[in-house]
Amino acid sequence: MSGGVDSSTVAGLLARRGLRVVGLTMQLWNQRRLPELSAEGATGRCCSLDDVYDARRVAEQIGIPYYVVNFERQFEQHVVEPFVAEYLAGRTPIPCTLCNNFIKFDKFLEMADAVGARHIATGHYARITRDPATGRYQLRRALDESKDQTYFLFGLTQPQLARSLFPLGEMSKSEVRRLAREMGLAVAEKGESFEICFVPNGDYAAFLDAYLQDKGLTRAETRGQIVTTSGEAVGEHGGVHHFTVGQRRGLGIAAGEPLYVIATDPRSQRVTVGRNEELLRSRLTARDVNWVSLAGISAPTRAEVKIRNKHSAAAATLYPAGGETRVEVRFDEPQRAVTPGQAAVFYDSDLLLGGGWIESDSIL
Repeated sequence: MSGGVDSSTVAGLLARRGLRVVGLTMQLWNQRRLPELSAEGATGRCCSLDDVYDARRVAEQIGIPYYVVNFERQFEQHVVEPFVAEYLAGRTPIPCTLCNNFIKFDKFLEMADAVGARHIATGHYARITRDPATGRYQLRRALDESKDQTYFLFGLTQPQLARSLFPLGEMSKSEVRRLAREMGLAVAEKGESFEICFVPNGDYAAFLDAYLQDKGLTRAETRGQIVTTSGEAVGEHGGVHHFTVGQRRGLGIAAGEPLYVIATDPRSQRVTVGRNEELLRSRLTARDVNWVSLAGISAPTRAEVKIRNKHSAAAATLYPAGGETRVEVRFDEPQRAVTPGQAAVFYDSDLLLGGGWIESDSIL
């Protein structure tokens, strides 16, 4: 229970069906840590102390046991530290996917075992089905495509899917709010959460600096040049971790035409900028691929591929690229701002086939 309307409605629905429900909130990040990062006026972040209070209040309303479980150490190890390492390596990580893989559907299941729970239920907008021929669990997009969260769930395993429930996968957001109001839940009108829980002001670069200082670590110098794709120096920057592929604003340079970040390279400490059309890429390679609804591929396979959550899935062909966990993606039409560190997630209509992480040196 995150304290939001979605997970609260799930708890209420399951309890109303007569199931034995235990509410669990995961304490993931100490919001008082790094006080120099002022969260004053910040809105839309998840997992705050107010959220814990809201979750407890909802549990009392629907009459279920409720516990707060401290996973701060595991969260820092599996989510925050990789987030920092990826940014400093010139990639753009997805902490919510790491949290799903290693906390919400891993440590959470261990906690479920400890209290004797058979299943875990969350407020994710996704659907689970089962292939009658193979018995394999399948992950499908939510019926409300505007709320679909399967992009962040590509790392789920068969044992995790077997014990997970997504009651909202068949509903729209408006239906969920209507049910929350019908049940009289205190969070029925609560707004959405958007910000990463440990970066309350949305300034990733400031978080990296503050976190490394908090850990007593010295960040390697990453100041350097901003250059064009032809190699011409057009400015200087204060650190490659301030930039991500496709970024236009905040470049700190004056040009006669709009320029975008094409690539970042911590090794040379260069940020490369160029025109919008120079962001187009026809292929990529994904590593650490997790196959969800398929056992894998051994031959070229057609799919639609999403390269970020809000990206419209693009038609492509998947090619095995060495073992089951590397896949080359060749798009029918070039795609804009393919970003190292983000996920490439493969679909067949509403069926999520699998997904992996976009490699830095494989974008052509």
